[in-house]
Amino acid sequence: MAKDSYLVGLIGAGIGPSLSPALHEREADRQGLRYLYRLLDIDVLGVRPEAVGDLLRSARDTGYDGLNITHPCKQLVIEHLDALSPQAEALGAVNTVVFEDGRAIGHNTDVTGFAASFARGLPDVPLERVVQLGAGGAGAAVAHATLTLGAGRVTVVDALADRAADLAASLNRHFGEGRAAHASPDRLPELLASAHGTGGLVHATPTGMAAHPGLPFPAELLHPDLWVAEVVYRPLDTELLRTARAIGCATLDGGGMAVFQAVDAFRLFTGREPDSARMLADIAELAGAVGTPK
Repeated sequence: MAKDSYLVGLIGAGIGPSLSPALHEREADRQGLRYLYRLLDIDVLGVRPEAVGDLLRSARDTGYDGLNITHPCKQLVIEHLDALSPQAEALGAVNTVVFEDGRAIGHNTDVTGFAASFARGLPDVPLERVVQLGAGGAGAAVAHATLTLGAGRVTVVDALADRAADLAASLNRHFGEGRAAHASPDRLPELLASAHGTGGLVHATPTGMAAHPGLPFPAELLHPDLWVAEVVYRPLDTELLRTARAIGCATLDGGGMAVFQAVDAFRLFTGREPDSARMLADIAELAGAVGTPK
């Protein structure tokens, strides 16, 4: 007999403004479920990221059905899990944990979330050469998603050279040699120029978030023949997207990724099929009008 009551949560730092509770609880209400989504903010609790294992065990012992995991705990949580989905294992990062028969199973819905959003919002853009700025946890997920969607080559750019090199090496192991490369930020002008008409830019750094406003690089590096996909979703309409749209770039905001990763997590937690169209409308209302892809 299917359950009709669920307790889930989110572990991370500085997660007070998260839209995940509202996204999950609104959809659960429409499906007639009792669904409580709690925030387990390590900053508020006054514990270090390494305490994620203790929080996980406490949640399992107190009857949680599952947890979402965000920065800075997506990698740290892995050693405390009983099993990983193939996607999470390939990424080395977990953003969703499901408790099943006393076991903690790790998944990653960031990959599928970005892929679904991209396929919906930028369905016909060229993918021969993709430049990705940012090689952190979100960056790893979206790079995997972009290559899964058929990108010819992804060049990962990050201020931390080792992080970019490690991600590129991991992508090549998973997708085949030559599918990924890495570069330092000073090469952005030539990389973006070479992607004109053949690809675009995936932006996966915190720049543009409410707490980190501005552009991640000089506006003059953009060109109308590039498409621009954003991972930041608060605000939905970042300065990068506004600048790109103004010169004629096709754009994709980060709202779709936030929704589709929540769609996949909701399905994992409940075994029920959420309505992604309703949840896209929810995020438009919660975070502001979703920028329409052009």
